Order: sequence, then structure tokens, then C-alpha cells
Amino acid sequence: MTVHSATDTTFDAEVLKNNTLVLVDFWAEWCGPCRAVAPILEELSNDFEGRVKIVKVNIDENPDTPVKHGVRSIPTLMIFKGGQVLETQVGVLPKQALTDWLNRSL
Repeated sequence: MTVHSATDTTFDAEVLKNNTLVLVDFWAEWCGPCRAVAPILEELSNDFEGRVKIVKVNIDENPDTPVKHGVRSIPTLMIFKGGQVLETQVGVLPKQALTDWLNRSL
């Protein structure tokens, strides 16, 4: 499985209208912590294949979506289900903490 990308125009289809659990990573290329969490998200995309879709949104290229969802700091991770935000996490967590966080939402 791979990590997907969404834009301001594709966010609804990729995330809000998706029937599975979706983990969204709001990030930017210049953000060191964002780069640190990226390989963890790649691993999680394999670990949770078929159960969780992981989507990245570059806040510099897509400024509207982060504003709509109240993103004020990056990386911000949000878990969506049925078009609604279930949980939000700001900052970098180790893989096990993110795994536990996702498992609680499944």
C-alpha cells in the first residue's frame, strides 16, 4: 500500500467521501518534524493495508483545506471516518504510539 496525496480539489473524494478510516497528514516540505514522520506513515500504510487509508496534504500547495480543518501547526494528523474528524494529533509520535492511536479508532 502507498501513502496517497490530496489537494484542495480532491480532498472531499479522497477523505470525506471515503468509507474507510483515513489518516490525514497535513505537512510541508520545509518542516523537519514532517519529514521525520513520513517514513513512519509509509510503514503504517503497509501495516494497516485495507483498514486505514493514509493521505498527505501539502499545506503550502493546498492552503484552503488546512484552514477549513483548523490546522495551526504541522505536522497535524487527523483521523477521519464518514467525513468527520474523530481525533487530532499535533507533532511527531513514535510508530507504536501512532499504531495504538489508529487501533483505538478502528
